[in-house]
This record gives sequence, structure tokens and C-alpha cells, in this order.
Amino acid sequence: MTLAGLIIRSQSGFYTVQTAQEILVCHLPGRFKQGPRQADLVAVGDRVLVEPDTPGKGQIVQIEPRARQLSRLDPTPHGLYEQIIVANPDQAVFVYACAAPAPHLGMLDRFLVIAERQAIPALIVANKADLVSPAQAEELFGAYQAIGYPLIYVSVRQNLGLAALSQRLVGKISVLAGPSGAGKSSLLNAIQPGLGLAVRAVSRVTGKGQHTTVVRQLFPLVDGGYIADTPGLKALALWDIAPEELDAYFPEIRDRVANCAFSDCTHIHEPGCAVRRAVDEGRIAARRYHSYVRMRFGKVDESN
Repeated sequence: MTLAGLIIRSQSGFYTVQTAQEILVCHLPGRFKQGPRQADLVAVGDRVLVEPDTPGKGQIVQIEPRARQLSRLDPTPHGLYEQIIVANPDQAVFVYACAAPAPHLGMLDRFLVIAERQAIPALIVANKADLVSPAQAEELFGAYQAIGYPLIYVSVRQNLGLAALSQRLVGKISVLAGPSGAGKSSLLNAIQPGLGLAVRAVSRVTGKGQHTTVVRQLFPLVDGGYIADTPGLKALALWDIAPEELDAYFPEIRDRVANCAFSDCTHIHEPGCAVRRAVDEGRIAARRYHSYVRMRFGKVDESN
């Protein structure tokens, strides 16, 4: 009997697969592993076909094609190897606090570029909105909504935005990321009691050091869908983005490139640059433009 399922946990070469009938702990037969590899064969979020053998156990017999993936490139003795962090994510949810701590929006811009490059729709959650005025929250995050990113202002204390956020998670595999102190655990606990505690427990195990077994896991939501926490996403490099391609991953810059006087415009110093003209006229946020410039020259600024 062959069952269709979703990989919801991976650890030490074993994969927990959720099927419509049961949960099975499966292994990957050796025939999948023959020959050289430059990427993980299977990952959390992959849809697979499995065959049960002993009670509660089985083997993966087929891996379905991925729609998209969140991955990173790590150096190995034989070259570069692509680690699949989560397969088939439906969206990336970036959680940043409005205050306490002050948001590092340069890192948010970097996350958004990674999401754009890997074709993962992004949702921005501005948490702790009760700690600032609506005008201050808008000043911090409004530019993202203006260029098309969905944005939800949230306060656990005031029960603000929780229903809207919960609705955006239903039926989807959502990759969660954000800096320490942004309130991710409290937010998850407010959405579903105990969820934040469960996510934090697995994240702590994975984050203890390079010799600790890496556990990747999807956490089910009671209304349908899964949360995938991504400890270490901060360390993701823009490894496969050439400097001349970077403007394609800033939506407000991408939309104006065709109007530049030079087809190879860097948007730094060339005359007739439509992007710099839009910055001067206030149609592109200066802070976002400065993020682009820092990334273009290989510098990541996490301080603003």
C-alpha cells in the first residue's frame, strides 16, 4: 500500500511523514542516494509517497517535485552544497517588534531580498504595536506596505491583529523568522496555546552548536497549516545573487529600471537614473535605497 504524505520532521536521516491515515517514521532507501549530490534529496515540507512496513514505520518511495524551497549554500570539502531548510513554503512571515527592541530594518530588507530571490511570498508582522503610536508604527513599516508587501500590526497585549494573522496562516506552510526579542514565541502562544513553547524547545536544541543534531520540524496549526521556525536564517548569505541582479529583488527599484538611461545602470552614480530620481522625489523610501546600496557593495548593515 502506497500513501501520500508530507514530511513534518527530519532528524538524523529519519523523516516523520504525516499521511491521511497515520504518522510514519520513514527512511530514504539507498537507491535515492547513489551518485554525487549538490543538494539535499529530501527535506521538511516535501510531499512524498511512502510504503508502510512495520507498525509506525515505512520507507519513502517517491519524492514529488518542489514548487519552491528556502535553502542556503554551505561550503563542503568537495565544493558547495545546497541545504534545503524548508521545502514548498507558501509564505515567509517576518516578525519584527515596533520597539523593545527597536527594529533592525536593514536585516528585514535582506530577508525580503532572500524571499524575492527564492520566490517565497512575504508577510511582515509589526509586533508590539502597543509600545508606539500608530504614526510611529507607520513611519517604521509603512514603506513596505506602500510597495506591496502585506503588513499586519499586532499586539498580544491589546489583542490587536491576532485574528488577521491567524487567518493568513490557515492552510499554509509558513516559514517564521525574525530577530531575538521580537516576541515570536508570545505571538505564537497567543495564536495557539503552547505553540510558541513547542517551537522554542526545538529551536534551542538545534541552535546549541555545530555538533548538535539538527532537527527541522513543521508545527501543525489547529485550523490547518503548519509553522516552520527557522533559527539561523540570519546567517543566510545572498549567495546566488550577482550584484547586477540585486535591483530585481527590490520591487520599487525593479519597476523603474527600464526607465534608466543606461541598461547596466547601478543606480549609484550614473546620469539619467530613474531610481535615484524617484528617491529624490520621495517615491522610493531613502532608507530602502540605502539598504540596496549597502547590499550592492557587499555590506550588510543590521543596525537600522
